Amino acid sequence: MHRRSFLTSSLVCVSGVFWDIALRASGGFAAGTRERKRVLFFTKNNGFYHDVVRRKKPEVLSFAEQALVKLGESANVEVVCTKDGRVFDDDLDQWDAFAFYCNNDLTQPGEPDEPPMSQAGKERLLEAIAKGKGFLGFHSTCACWRTPGPAYVNAPKVDPFLAMLGGEFIAHGPQQEATLRVVSEVFPRSKELAPGGTIRLFDEWYAMKNFARDLHVILVQETEGMKGECYQRPPFPNTWARHHGDGRVFFTSMAHTEALWEHPFFHTLLLGAFDWTLRRVDVKLPPNLTEVTPEADVLRRDAKVSERT
Repeated sequence: MHRRSFLTSSLVCVSGVFWDIALRASGGFAAGTRERKRVLFFTKNNGFYHDVVRRKKPEVLSFAEQALVKLGESANVEVVCTKDGRVFDDDLDQWDAFAFYCNNDLTQPGEPDEPPMSQAGKERLLEAIAKGKGFLGFHSTCACWRTPGPAYVNAPKVDPFLAMLGGEFIAHGPQQEATLRVVSEVFPRSKELAPGGTIRLFDEWYAMKNFARDLHVILVQETEGMKGECYQRPPFPNTWARHHGDGRVFFTSMAHTEALWEHPFFHTLLLGAFDWTLRRVDVKLPPNLTEVTPEADVLRRDAKVSERT
């Protein structure tokens, strides 16, 4: 067990105050009366490094890490942050859910102070989720272990991690304002997201593929009027939930910009994600992919048929 490395990466600064996150299990500042839950937030990046999860100093949390820690505090959720992939070789039973803001092959070396996951650690993570743990994925997490081959073709088989997640990154265009449509009436807090049913937000938007058939889509990416070749296609899922074995999975392709992490809409969405993945609500989330995004598999607007192979 890599205790020393883990504790070092857990010493953080939030709003100028240092605390050892690994020692906060006592819940002295727990909010409300609900049972306190623990979420491991893993933000190792290989290749392109997203600024929102980059730490200016090893002991100071990144913007997104601070944001999720603070949001967790408001929901009686202890969020523990690390960039050390060796944690997945340790005791996973101590976590109720795992949150990822990562990219590329996390079993490969990257930044010198961010040890990679082992292949066994990756398998242990997926097994833990299948046995009932929760999972929250953000933005570039859908670009982990990408499928080889042509970008604009749906693959018959994807990496087990992406199969768990439910979709895969293709490309993105320029950051811009775009429309999201709320299509779930049963996902926790979904009725609080956008009273009019749609909202326009500024972010870096991902074009995606290889959608799992059992997705419960929460937000649809409306593509009409978007700038960028990768968006010239019918609407497709932006945010969803699904079951993975006995586990509960949530993913949103948003979360590139600091402004998005500060937006009340995003906070409400993530509070619902906590409720879902941490089993604080017991709701049925039926698959709705073909109902709300019937042409999600059409990756180019001029395609005459679905590009699923």
